Amino acid sequence: MIALTLALLVLLSVAFFAIVKKKKMQSWLWNYTKSQFTQKPTVSGTQHVMFCFVDHYEPQWKNKDNIELERQRVDRWMVDYPKMASQFLDADGNHPKHSFFFPEEEYRKEHLDKISDLCAKGFGEIEIHLHHEDDTSDNLRKTLSGFAQCLHEEHNALSVDPETGKPVYAFIHGNWVLDNSHPEGKWCGVNDELIVLRETGCYADFTFPSPDESQPAMLNTIYYAKDDPEKPKSYETGRPIVKGGKAWGDLLLIQGILGLNWKVRKKGIFPQIENSDVRKTFPPTPNRVDLWVDQAIHVEGKPEWIFIKVHTHGAQDGDMDTLLGEPVKEMHRHLTSKYNDGKNYALHYVSAREMYNIIKAAEAGEEGNPNRFRDYVLAPPAFKKLA
Repeated sequence: MIALTLALLVLLSVAFFAIVKKKKMQSWLWNYTKSQFTQKPTVSGTQHVMFCFVDHYEPQWKNKDNIELERQRVDRWMVDYPKMASQFLDADGNHPKHSFFFPEEEYRKEHLDKISDLCAKGFGEIEIHLHHEDDTSDNLRKTLSGFAQCLHEEHNALSVDPETGKPVYAFIHGNWVLDNSHPEGKWCGVNDELIVLRETGCYADFTFPSPDESQPAMLNTIYYAKDDPEKPKSYETGRPIVKGGKAWGDLLLIQGILGLNWKVRKKGIFPQIENSDVRKTFPPTPNRVDLWVDQAIHVEGKPEWIFIKVHTHGAQDGDMDTLLGEPVKEMHRHLTSKYNDGKNYALHYVSAREMYNIIKAAEAGEEGNPNRFRDYVLAPPAFKKLA
C-alpha cells in the first residue's frame, strides 16, 4: 500500500511539472503561490479602480500585401468602437478608453490619421509597439526615436516631456521578448533595450504579463527595473514602486494580472491561467473581472487605488466580435454596475498615459480622487482630426 501511494505521488509530481513546463509557468508560479499566503492590506472607504485596455494593434496581422483588408480592419474599429464605448460611463463621465499600441513596422499614415481622429473624440490614445529581430542598440535607438517623432509631427499623437519638449511614449514589445528575453535570442537582439527605451522617451513598459518564458519572476507588481547592458532580461527583478518613494533604474514596468482562476477548470481539475488576455477564446466574463479586481495591483502603501491592465490583439478578425460586441459589453456592464457604486468602488476608465500619471501621483503621496491626476506628469496629446 505504501509503495502504491509513493508511486502515485511520483506520477502526480511528474504530471504537475510537465504541465508547468508545457504552460511555461516556471518563471512565476512559485512567487504567485507565495503571494496567495500573503495577507492583503486593509482598505477602508472607497476603492478606486483604474481600468486600462491596451491593444497590440496590428492591421497587417498575417497579411502584408492586402491594403484593402487592412482598411477593413481599421474601419471596423473606427465605426464600431465608439458605438460600443458610448454606452458606458465611469465615475468621471468618461467612456472606455482604448490604448492603441501601433507597430512601427506597420506604419501607414492613413491608418494613424483615422485612429488619431478617434482619439481626438476621447475614445483612446496611441502608443508604440515594435517587432524586431537581430537588432542593434544604435538601430533600435534610431527606429524608436524616428517613430516617436513621426507620431508627434504627423498626428499630434504623443505627449511631450514637460522639461525637454520631446515626444514620450509607452511601449509594448512584440512577441513579449523585452530586453532580448527569448531563451534562444529570437525577436529582439538588444541586451540594453531598457536603456535605449529610456533614452528615446519611453516612460513605461506595458508588455507583461507574458504567456511564455519572458514573463518576469515579479508578477502582479508595478516596479522599476535596472538594465544590465551585458545580459538579457534585466527586468527579471526590480524595485516595486512605493508611496513616498522615488524613481529608480531605467524603466517602469506596469503589469497586468497573472495567476490561476480556480473557478474555471480544464477537465474539471486544472485551473485556467489568467493572463489578462481578452479574445474570442478568452472572453472578458464577469468572473474574470472579479478576479482582476480581487488581485488588487497597487502602488505599495496605496491599496485603495487599484490598477487593472488587460490586453488584446484588436486587429485580428476572429476576435473583433468579442472586442466590439456583446462579450465586451457584458464586461463593461459588470464593471459599471458592480465597481462603480460610489461607495465601495469608483471606476475610472484610463488610457496607458493616464494610468502612468495616476501611478506617479500615488508614488508622490497624492490623496483623494485619482481623476484629478490623469495628467499629473504628462499632458494629453492634441491629436489631429480628420478634415
